[in-house]
Amino acid sequence: MRNHTRATVYFSADIFKALRMKAAATHRSISEMVNEAVRDALAEDAIDLDAFTLLRDDAVTSFDSFVSGLRRRGTL
Repeated sequence: MRNHTRATVYFSADIFKALRMKAAATHRSISEMVNEAVRDALAEDAIDLDAFTLLRDDAVTSFDSFVSGLRRRGTL
């Protein structure tokens, strides 16, 4: 193995059993599946952070001021 770090992860008995069964059915190791799941979760976080970065400079309007604006414009 290159560039891998060993870690101990504790799973509930049922989750571990499901992982073992899926590993056997898909001919993959539990490590491969866990790495993929963590990679996917981190990729989702990266997408969220990119979205926050894009919205960072947008004007922020409070709910109160938004509703007050609706009332001023005759919408409410």
